[in-house]
Amino acid sequence: MVGQGLIKRAVATFVAAGASFVSMVALGATVYYLLLLAVSPLIAAAVTALLFALIAAIVALVFLRKARGDDEDDYDDEPEGLGVRAMRLFQQRPILGAAAALAGGFIFLRNPALATMVAAAFTEKGRAANRSSRRR
Repeated sequence: MVGQGLIKRAVATFVAAGASFVSMVALGATVYYLLLLAVSPLIAAAVTALLFALIAAIVALVFLRKARGDDEDDYDDEPEGLGVRAMRLFQQRPILGAAAALAGGFIFLRNPALATMVAAAFTEKGRAANRSSRRR
């Protein structure tokens, strides 16, 4: 069949959309019931609605920015350091960047020795440039 690949992609898209909808409803219920332990039901409902409205606004702004074409695809041919790539991630995909930062913070709390290795990786480009300039 000619459109079989297209149909499979459409089905996969709808399955992913349905799964994300169910997970968002479950997350909303979880947030509501957690807030219900601390505040009255009216306040818990308002805070939950406000939280999800903010999330929706952020997602809409990210997609509108991509639709306008604000992404800069004309990067230099120069290799980038880890710090530049991390900054570009935070600028282009703020939600993914925030999730990565939270995951990194959790890992650093569990194993502080990793902070030293990451700091060395961020400064690696500067050291490599200094070594090559000293050799000349």
